[in-house]
Amino acid sequence: MTAAQVREGAPRVGKGAPEVPDAEAAGRRVEAVLDRLAQTGDRAACRAAEELVRALMEFYGAGLSRVLALAGQGGRQAVERLLDDELVSGMLVLHDLHPEGIEARIARALRALPGGPVELVGFDAATGVLRLRTAATGGCGCGGGTEASRQAVEDALACFAAEVTRVELEPASGGPVLLQIGPRPGAAGPS
Repeated sequence: MTAAQVREGAPRVGKGAPEVPDAEAAGRRVEAVLDRLAQTGDRAACRAAEELVRALMEFYGAGLSRVLALAGQGGRQAVERLLDDELVSGMLVLHDLHPEGIEARIARALRALPGGPVELVGFDAATGVLRLRTAATGGCGCGGGTEASRQAVEDALACFAAEVTRVELEPASGGPVLLQIGPRPGAAGPS
């Protein structure tokens, strides 16, 4: 494949550009291609393909490093726009170039959530477990949206903070309490 063919197949940016690729899907596609190649039994080809992937990672990592440095010359706003972009942020994390620490990246991901605010309870870097408290919603208190909330948080964190391996959600404190109404223990029921 020539360099021109690679450029033609690469996503374009700007007016009329195709949709930006999903970084996670692209990673799965690379793994699938490498797995198919491994199934051929050609070890030399497998080593060459893995070396090619490493070389491309180094190349793109160097390019991203330069992009970040050049954006920094444009002021903090230019860098902030890059860091707010899920694809760019994910690539910076992948190449260990993200200028923010894990706590700042977690906060950035949580700000990007569409479903409402969550409160950071804690992050255990050794286990990758992030504990969050959901905002009080005024609902019934049954926790019906917990799984959807957890998935939304995990999706946002995949790009900004890949170090998070599991999310634990705690219910909001101070919200409405669900009361069970029934006879007191030992009291006679209705006759």
